[in-house]
Amino acid sequence: MNLKQSRFCKEYLVDLNATQAAIRAGYSAKTARQIGDENLSKPDIAAAVAAGMAARSQRTTITQDKVLADLEAVKQNAMSKTTDKDGNVRMTSYTAALKACELQGRHLGMWNDRIAVTGQVTIAVAIRQRIANRIAPGGTG
Repeated sequence: MNLKQSRFCKEYLVDLNATQAAIRAGYSAKTARQIGDENLSKPDIAAAVAAGMAARSQRTTITQDKVLADLEAVKQNAMSKTTDKDGNVRMTSYTAALKACELQGRHLGMWNDRIAVTGQVTIAVAIRQRIANRIAPGGTG
């Protein structure tokens, strides 16, 4: 691993933003996104980042379990009942409860912001499909 890649690893741990880490490590802003993705796909860099994250987790004693437990505590508090000035019983904070539920759902993979693309279509197959869609049934075009 070269010096820039090592700096990239340290910068990536700051905010887990590969593009910004690449820029801060000294890569060109024009190619930072591509370089960041490329760096994270390299086994030695991925291992260094994983080691850095593990070391930080150990240092801070913050684990996924602790974060999830804290999130559950926030949600339970937000969902507790309170009485407003008019005497109506309401949830303490709908917004906080909803956000906690959203974060828990994301952790479980319930909300997927990405679409998985499977299979491959060759150019030849794509062209045949387009041609087939242009020709009306029983017609010549």
